Amino acid sequence: SIICQNIKPPKPAPRLTVCLISAAFFGSVGSSFLYGYNLSVVNAPASYIKTFYNKTWIDRYNEPIGDGTVTLLWSVTVSIFAIGGLVGALTVSFLIKALGRKGTLLANNALALIAALLLALGETAGSFEMLIIGRFIIGMDSGVSLSVLPMYLGEISPRQVRGSIGQFHAIFICLGVFIGQVLGLPEIFGQVSLRWNFLFGFLALPALLQLCVLPFLPESPRFLLMERRDEAGAEKAFQAFLGRSDVSRELEEVHAESRAQNTQRTASVLELFRKRSLRWQLITVIVVMSCYQLCGLNAIWYYTNGILQKAGFEPTLIPYITLSTGGIETLAAVISGLVIEKVGRRPLLIFGFSAMAVFFSLLTVFLHYQDRFSWMPYLSFTSILLLIASFCSGPGGVPFVLTGELFEQSYRPAAFMIAGTVNWLSNFAVGLLFPFIQEALQTFAFLLFVVVCAAGAVYLLVVLPETKNKTFMEISQSFSKINGVPDQTHEREMKDALDTATVNGLQCADVEMESSF
Repeated sequence: SIICQNIKPPKPAPRLTVCLISAAFFGSVGSSFLYGYNLSVVNAPASYIKTFYNKTWIDRYNEPIGDGTVTLLWSVTVSIFAIGGLVGALTVSFLIKALGRKGTLLANNALALIAALLLALGETAGSFEMLIIGRFIIGMDSGVSLSVLPMYLGEISPRQVRGSIGQFHAIFICLGVFIGQVLGLPEIFGQVSLRWNFLFGFLALPALLQLCVLPFLPESPRFLLMERRDEAGAEKAFQAFLGRSDVSRELEEVHAESRAQNTQRTASVLELFRKRSLRWQLITVIVVMSCYQLCGLNAIWYYTNGILQKAGFEPTLIPYITLSTGGIETLAAVISGLVIEKVGRRPLLIFGFSAMAVFFSLLTVFLHYQDRFSWMPYLSFTSILLLIASFCSGPGGVPFVLTGELFEQSYRPAAFMIAGTVNWLSNFAVGLLFPFIQEALQTFAFLLFVVVCAAGAVYLLVVLPETKNKTFMEISQSFSKINGVPDQTHEREMKDALDTATVNGLQCADVEMESSF
């Protein structure tokens, strides 16, 4: 036989196909957008919802509701969203095993539609319990979507644009926050007490839009090939997402990853914790997801109005000032999505957390001296805008991209379940504890977030390798040294070469397979 020293098939240039963009867009509309929308939508109608609670209480018990009771009911209404999110995150591994990535996203819309009905009709039915249950259910919807959508986007995207496609998730979270602020303006639904339920009825629209389009888009080809053993379906999915008929390189890469893992079974959470070769990937995801919530941005969102009032702004101006924060957030997320493949994940995360530490420090100083200088509140507001922009430049979206990239196929569902659990527990902790911390520490409360952001930046600087434009197998191998396991990259490449070494009857000594994934 003829020995070929080196055969390098031409590397196909990645392209953004209509199918890929549609999957990212409509997947995010019915998932990420709803999460962001529910973060901000409860702020504007808060006083009217409390009035509804009081009216319902009088109708039932013929006496006004106590201040403590209405505060408790309102706190439960807001915080139960995070509890629902935690429950949803814990179900992800089971759902995607049964329904797949796309199937889980589609089924998840049932939760959004049920929640929209409960929240929109609660006032008509005279039941504040319907609002609380509705918030819990929409929290479950968000808990599922925040894990499944990034997994789906990461598996359908060529590695050259995986970060940019993954940032659709962050962009639509920011857009959801922004639209929630717009619809909550006094001129729309935020002032008239009879219209606040339309804010919650709007939840059904993105869910219906996703239900109309997503069924016609392909399932994750990696899921089809590695977990369902459906090679024909995976080939069609690759062809649709890549926009070309020859996807043999992509199929071979997934086969190689499957052989390297030596298992077709989805690993459990306990197995992931026990896996030595994935120890630091798991620690990194836990750290990044903890910092994502504990970095303090949720404290800014949950208590924006109070912070702006203390900064000295007129109450009538606050809804419009808050609207500008949502606009800045969306713009920063879009810019991050445009530059992530050039700059990389690691620099965006380190810069974002470092900048947040700086601006939280400045905000603390400005709030401390706001009563001494008339112009100080404007510096406080500027710091808030820069904080939001810093968060959305990297920490706001990259953690979800990173969670999908750091793990190979069989461990990815368990990794997202752990990441989701950490995410929602941290979310709940900030919402529950920050008011008490703020009351105790006053203007120095934000220094706690300085410590979190600085610690996160240092950890990422020391531990995290760059994942830009790498295959999932290459990313796993980049952690070999820190995990204390042998680097098996060479052995894997040799095995893959031997498995694919026959090209048109020629036996080749070195075959380099280049794929988009």
